[in-house]
Amino acid sequence: MEIEEKMSGDYMVRATAGDARVRAFAITTLDTVEEARRLHALSPIVTAALGRLMSGALMMADMLKSEADRLTIQVEGDGPLRGMTVTADQAGHVKGYPKNPLVLLPPNEAGHLNVGGAVGRGSLTVVKDTGSLNPYVGQVELYSGEIAEDLTYYFAQSEQTPTSVGLGVLVNPDNTVKKAGGFLIQLMPGAEEELVDLLEGNLKSLAPVTQMLRDGMTPEDMLDQALRGLDVKKNGTKPVSFFCGCSRERMERALVLLGKEELNCMIEDAEPVELRCKFCNRAYRFSVAELIGLRTRASSGKPGNRRAEKSS
Repeated sequence: MEIEEKMSGDYMVRATAGDARVRAFAITTLDTVEEARRLHALSPIVTAALGRLMSGALMMADMLKSEADRLTIQVEGDGPLRGMTVTADQAGHVKGYPKNPLVLLPPNEAGHLNVGGAVGRGSLTVVKDTGSLNPYVGQVELYSGEIAEDLTYYFAQSEQTPTSVGLGVLVNPDNTVKKAGGFLIQLMPGAEEELVDLLEGNLKSLAPVTQMLRDGMTPEDMLDQALRGLDVKKNGTKPVSFFCGCSRERMERALVLLGKEELNCMIEDAEPVELRCKFCNRAYRFSVAELIGLRTRASSGKPGNRRAEKSS
């Protein structure tokens, strides 16, 4: 029997259609985006911007081959948000942070959160780290700053893959996340014109993602709408979540890598040092005595466990 059971919590659905000439993903990320909002104390516009990027990154990372592979998306813009960085892996984990968490702007002409205005003009960079010495890097100019259109444009320009990306985040009056999610649909090589026309017609008739989310549609529902008439085969589901992976050991290694001279300066200040993770905002405090111990490690040339850092 084809998978139709709805998972609880945040999850992603994978599917193919049109005799595998179409591959598709749909996702719900309410808890994931709410965790990012809580950790970074985001304003509604930034919640929407970062939430869209996180949802898109999770679906893109599912295309990676190994659970150890990572995908990072960096958005740089001249708007008040200034930029965002999101990292996701094939295991369904994502983390991210904005440069400015508290952007406040009037609604756009459609009465919605003005994400494009917050992001502004700039660039979108995708880095795929598969463990090789030379990770894949693709960069395009921002198309609109609305994130979904920018990712669609990235696939067309950098990967030459016809793709439709739809993303949305709904925010409650108290600034918490009400709904979040989206879809990503790609045409594979060899798709016949009839299939292309049918898919394009389906996509044009879709309601905006925010409306589908408001109506209570699940990822399965979104795929059924987008791929109707195309013999959809759902290939499974995967839980997704916000996961940072930072640790005190990684922060110790970062301090050791600063070198003996820099650590000497910190020790001479005779004050504890606090490091804060950009992705989850967690603070790590190191006493002067601990800094002295780290200086010894720096002098001995033993910064720490590289393998442990890579796997976290």
